[in-house]
Amino acid sequence: MGTTNRDITNALMKGADSLRDTIDAANYKDYILPIMFVKYLSDCYAEEIEKLEEEYKGANPKRIERQKQYLHFKIAETCNFKTLYEQRYADNIGERINMAMRQIEADNNQQLAGVLNTVDYNSENALGTKEHKNAILSTLLEDFEPLDLRPSHIETKEGQVPADVIGDAYMYMIGEFARMAGKKAGTFYTPAAVSEIMAQIVNVKPGYRVYDPTCGSGSLLIKTAKKENTNQVTIYGQEVNGSSVAMAKMNMYIHGIHDAKIAWGDTLANPAFKDEDGNLLQFDAIVANMPFSKDKWAAGFNPGGEALGNGKKEFKMEASLDKYHRFDWGVPPASKGDWAFLLHMIKSLAVGGIIAAVAPHGVLFRGASEGKIRQRVIEEKLLDAVIGLPENVFYGTSIPACILVFKKGRKTDDVLFIDASKKDENGNPRYIKAANQNELGEKHINDIVTAYRNRVDVDGFAHLVSLDEIRENDYNLNIPRYVDTFEEDEIVDLDEVQKNIFDLKAQIAEAEAKMDVFLKELGL
Repeated sequence: MGTTNRDITNALMKGADSLRDTIDAANYKDYILPIMFVKYLSDCYAEEIEKLEEEYKGANPKRIERQKQYLHFKIAETCNFKTLYEQRYADNIGERINMAMRQIEADNNQQLAGVLNTVDYNSENALGTKEHKNAILSTLLEDFEPLDLRPSHIETKEGQVPADVIGDAYMYMIGEFARMAGKKAGTFYTPAAVSEIMAQIVNVKPGYRVYDPTCGSGSLLIKTAKKENTNQVTIYGQEVNGSSVAMAKMNMYIHGIHDAKIAWGDTLANPAFKDEDGNLLQFDAIVANMPFSKDKWAAGFNPGGEALGNGKKEFKMEASLDKYHRFDWGVPPASKGDWAFLLHMIKSLAVGGIIAAVAPHGVLFRGASEGKIRQRVIEEKLLDAVIGLPENVFYGTSIPACILVFKKGRKTDDVLFIDASKKDENGNPRYIKAANQNELGEKHINDIVTAYRNRVDVDGFAHLVSLDEIRENDYNLNIPRYVDTFEEDEIVDLDEVQKNIFDLKAQIAEAEAKMDVFLKELGL
């Protein structure tokens, strides 16, 4: 029997159990996923070597060695998973894991640069005393040793390839690690249902450039690109967190996407993707789950500090400091970077392109500079839809969020509003209520996507709003202004209530009388 999705997730969960009580749950992914990645690379490489040895059986060994050079990656015997497993009781196992991972990265620098050097497996600060650390690492290697990740040994369903099975398990566990991490998870993970909605909305086509300016683990990008054959689209992502960059690159590689361009850096101050003239590269589809209301978002525009007067003057972001002219319509407040990221996406969007971005509701109605930006974006016919999501859907925050959809080159100026946070026509919530995290099921996803595509009014759910109506509301996009989800209170029949009270009192009196009889019979 081959390796299944469940086998892979079970091994990953065992790894989490091995680290429990030693490191914070938010950091499980940093130590566990690279170990599994080395196991995956080692098994794939071993299978490629087996194929070569079978093909060139009886030939001069030097010929096989020459053919190895043409494989698309290389794992030296001294640093493959099998060797590490055999050395698991070594006194310096943490150091050996570090060296193996750095060697793998160096030998495959074009594909794996920055993937395996972000975590120190020899750190006593992170993993405890030498004895404790060594015990954890040997256990972690044992957790993954039984897992056979050779592609020919992966059980697939119809229409799947081995990379799909491993990649799906990998993404599932990123979600599980996000759940364990709680508040810290919002920086690297977008819930699968929200990713699915956004992927269906942008609906990538062959030849598209797809971009996520705050890509985290890359799961949203992969979900979006998978709607089209990934070898027919070009994937770009940028992320400021080094650990998340490494995770995104591993995620892409495991999904069989070897040409994704994932950059490390501050997207706002130092955007990575530019054309040959130095302008922002233009993309056909952009998806993002950006940091909510990021404070000090403009700090990167003043890296040397403002040397004016006595040096105590507070730095103030101005549109002229951005050579890409992203903030010519207004500079967002220093403490809330939502519109800074949205303006970056709009400036990076090709004509005919589409954006689907998650944002907090504040972007819909906050005033001052944000109000002016919002007005300009609406008047330029860029805003296509506002989709309100239920509360407590995202890891790290219980507040409700929305998906904003922008299109460049629209012929109409109306805006579709969808409120998926309330109840449907049968009185059922448009989401699955759960104790810790609300979820969106398949029906809820389909309802949202169908409403978006149809662009017609649905009572209590969707409303197509004219530009004139938005102007009348002073460009305030607060969803309840446009989608009426008010539920009338049930009319109370006071006479019926009074009768029920009278009947209940009579029943209580009768019960008390019977109780008195029983007590007297017992002599009490």
